Amino acid sequence: MGKIFRLFFWMGSMLLLSCGSDNAYYFDYQALNHSWNKEESVDFTFEPPDTIQPYNMYINLRNDNNYPFSNLFLIVKLNFPDGRVIADTLEYEMAKPDGEWLGEGFTDLKESKLWYKENVVFPDPGEYTVAIEHAMRKIGEAEGVGELEGITDIGLQIEKSNKE
Repeated sequence: MGKIFRLFFWMGSMLLLSCGSDNAYYFDYQALNHSWNKEESVDFTFEPPDTIQPYNMYINLRNDNNYPFSNLFLIVKLNFPDGRVIADTLEYEMAKPDGEWLGEGFTDLKESKLWYKENVVFPDPGEYTVAIEHAMRKIGEAEGVGELEGITDIGLQIEKSNKE
């Protein structure tokens, strides 16, 4: 029953998002299988349509009640066609202090649209890749969480910026 509900939720979300902004250039999700291994990178490859227009980039994710933390640390790498890499360590708040999830959704599955980069210009033609890894640790432990539960899907969304 849960898989059917999840399928309908995902299809409904895609339908709503596809009817959304005219600024959307790229939108993709990848499902995770039950957990997210700390060594596993979720990669998105795209070719920008131009080298002039600024874009805003978002990391979209879905989490359920199995997610054990109130925040999320990510390491996100933007790989350029010429081999350059820009790496960022990002922290996002996932829940209010009372434990209520911050994402959108009517069930225990919540969807969050998180800022990644603002007014990015892709200066070189060719393929770019965004690689996303989690960097979660338990308090007082040096070793990262090997298998992160509760993140069900990771996405990347790129929209034209209103700045021109």
